[in-house]
Amino acid sequence: MTFSINRRGFMAGGASLLSLSALGAPAFAEDARLRLIWWGSQPRADRTNKVSDLYKSKNPGVSITGEFLGWGDYWPRLATQVAGKNAPDVIQMDYRYIVEYAGRGALAPLESYMPAKLNLDDFDKAQIEGGSVNGHLYGVSLGANSAATVLNTTAFQEAGIELPTQATTWEEFGKMAAELTKAGKRKGMFGMADGSGAEPLFENYLRQRGKALYTADGKIAFGVEEASEWFDMWNKFRESGACVPADIQALDKNDIETNTVSLGKSAAGYAHSNQFVAYQQMNKDKLALTNYMRVAKDSKGGHYRKPSMFFSVSSQSKVLDQAVDYVNFFVNNPDAATLLGVERGIPESAAMRDVVAGKLDDVGKIPLEYVAGLGELAGKLPPPPPSGAGEGELTLRNIAEQVAFGQVAPADGGKQLVDEITRILARG
Repeated sequence: MTFSINRRGFMAGGASLLSLSALGAPAFAEDARLRLIWWGSQPRADRTNKVSDLYKSKNPGVSITGEFLGWGDYWPRLATQVAGKNAPDVIQMDYRYIVEYAGRGALAPLESYMPAKLNLDDFDKAQIEGGSVNGHLYGVSLGANSAATVLNTTAFQEAGIELPTQATTWEEFGKMAAELTKAGKRKGMFGMADGSGAEPLFENYLRQRGKALYTADGKIAFGVEEASEWFDMWNKFRESGACVPADIQALDKNDIETNTVSLGKSAAGYAHSNQFVAYQQMNKDKLALTNYMRVAKDSKGGHYRKPSMFFSVSSQSKVLDQAVDYVNFFVNNPDAATLLGVERGIPESAAMRDVVAGKLDDVGKIPLEYVAGLGELAGKLPPPPPSGAGEGELTLRNIAEQVAFGQVAPADGGKQLVDEITRILARG
């Protein structure tokens, strides 16, 4: 049997995964027991569980237990499991954390399974390299995506405001958003979310200015000037009414359900292209995707095509071969690709892209067309973030919130951000 636990069920069950015996299920007698963990929404869980059911139908000797959480709860949970030597066999891994977990020895190197048990022959080479650390493969990309702005097109139309284009600057968008807020067509709706604490948005801003978050050797790659100007820009958006105030932005727990677009608090928010399908499922209004705004008219843009997420295999797993086989099935089986669609990004396998492209509905085509249409806005994939990058993301979010609430001035926030991230990276 396949037993799946959703995020709400997990939280209700306490700090540890509910045991099957506690739920009255018989003890498993199968040959292999696979445990999976991932972050994401209920629609992602539904798709994942269907693929697990499909895998079980072809491998009747395998039982599969899955659990999922929101982004903010996921990483503390995973860290606790790894430290307690109770890590799931298959782990959804992010680009900003893969160096850290590989460096700890928490992930199993996968290159010895290629190509006999793990076939990535028709993957984009750059995406394979994105899952590699120090010459070893630790993560198999589940799809390609890019950062994006999510737009509630219905709200823009109601306010009589044109949608932003690929050429729209932050200054122009701030004015558009302030006008939408002022139009007051929907009570309590602002033009845009406060993106000051969103790391992908900040990284894009830095890349447009010729900077980066981190250097290839793991050092901070931006200075106080850029960070201070970033916080100051968002302060001005708050003052003009362009973006939601601090107390409303604080409702956003960095997941789709609590994003201010989904809450009806803003007409624009910030996400990744692969999340669009789930966003549209949760919003009755028609949504669209566009790029992050330009710093200046002549800016080339700071986007890049990145692995949306990886599947990694725990080095603690007692069923390594089975776990690798599941990952291979997930990325290479046509029926699995059909079930997954583009919710985790555009499939990396060229063959699976062809399978999916022919079966996408109108909503599914939007992220595919968005990533394909970035053009000059997309640059080179940056190196994997260094160990400590996850803590750096939380630091940006925390300082941005303090600035938003008026507890810290933008200039002081910029200095604090640089100082704290420098200290985090120095700890290594």
